[in-house]
Amino acid sequence: MKRLILSVLLLPLFLSTASAQNWYRGNTHTHSLWSDGNDFPEMITEWYLQNDYDFMALSDHNILADSEKWVALDYILNRQKGEETPAMEKYLARYAGTDWIETHDNKGKKEVRLKKLEEYRSLFEKRGEFLIIEAEEISAGFEKMAIHINALNIQEVIQPLKGKSVREVMSLNLQAIAKQEKTTGEPILAHLNHPNFRWSITAEDLAHVIEEKFFEVYNGHPGINHHGDKTRPGDEKIWDIANTIRIAELKQPPLYGVATDDSHNYHGGPNTPGRGWVMVRAKRLDPKSLIAAMRKGDFYASSGVYLDEISWNKKTREITFEIQADGDSNFTSELIGTRKNYQANADKGQTGVGEVLATKKGHSITFPIPEDLLYARITITSSKGATNPSFDGQKKQAWTQPIGWR
Repeated sequence: MKRLILSVLLLPLFLSTASAQNWYRGNTHTHSLWSDGNDFPEMITEWYLQNDYDFMALSDHNILADSEKWVALDYILNRQKGEETPAMEKYLARYAGTDWIETHDNKGKKEVRLKKLEEYRSLFEKRGEFLIIEAEEISAGFEKMAIHINALNIQEVIQPLKGKSVREVMSLNLQAIAKQEKTTGEPILAHLNHPNFRWSITAEDLAHVIEEKFFEVYNGHPGINHHGDKTRPGDEKIWDIANTIRIAELKQPPLYGVATDDSHNYHGGPNTPGRGWVMVRAKRLDPKSLIAAMRKGDFYASSGVYLDEISWNKKTREITFEIQADGDSNFTSELIGTRKNYQANADKGQTGVGEVLATKKGHSITFPIPEDLLYARITITSSKGATNPSFDGQKKQAWTQPIGWR
């Protein structure tokens, strides 16, 4: 997915630059047999390599693939009941004629050794072409709430920390991530996962835990309540509520949104890969460059729509982008934001948070950003359905990061 570009971009969305950079496609949330996924890490990694990703992260729960781990064949089979060709059968076929696969008997039960990341990394990585980022899904909780935070480019496992509230648990675990970054000198990108899973994290929680800078605006797991319900907002509205509170009340920068797979099933089943990803514009395909670009907001989230270019001109207050053609697809772009007087609108029963302010169709789009906005962002929706939908009627989409808030 790498596309060489040359542009001069203006703050605050992206740093000004006249250097050549690339778009890199990556998934930051994936599971394997190291936790609750149902395939071997090498098989999953190869899938992403063969499906035009530039980087990926296996983010298993509270563990890194850096120790000795054997799993029972019975467990592997139980992880894929009702699915298609069994994982072990595929694994044996893929590495037939080699001594790669290790098995043994443990008290009469056959077990398979899972490969460590450092053992299989060299099979797939190629400088400038494909990168594996070590990651962990730090899976904490409070009462029945699931508080899961992905940490990318992590160097050592971080055990989840407990707290006296949802916000305290979020804050303590984010502080632990920041501490490791400071200790190791390696940047770590943390994003809050699926806030509506078990209805765990509210927009107000996300707003007030200011250590959090990223969250999943789209997660491909079908059980995370992406659209909310009659009484609770969906992920996009959560984003707008949280960003409105952050900018207007807390005087803090907004959250950036990522899209991910959160894949667990690789042989059929409900939670398969290829549903959500980020497109990052960076100088190089390495963890430091990718994380630096994302921290600047130089990326967008996607479930199937690609942009050839995107720029924000602070002087003219215009955002301009080119949508990549996709057969006969038509595209609708919505300018979404919150006005500075949104509290006044509340008296009329309209909060004014995350309003659709303008709509345009086509491939080449320019939106002027009104001066009275706290921030603005774009949601782009294709007329074509998602290739691998996570919910009924899903269309391909893309989400740009908030602009105009400085």
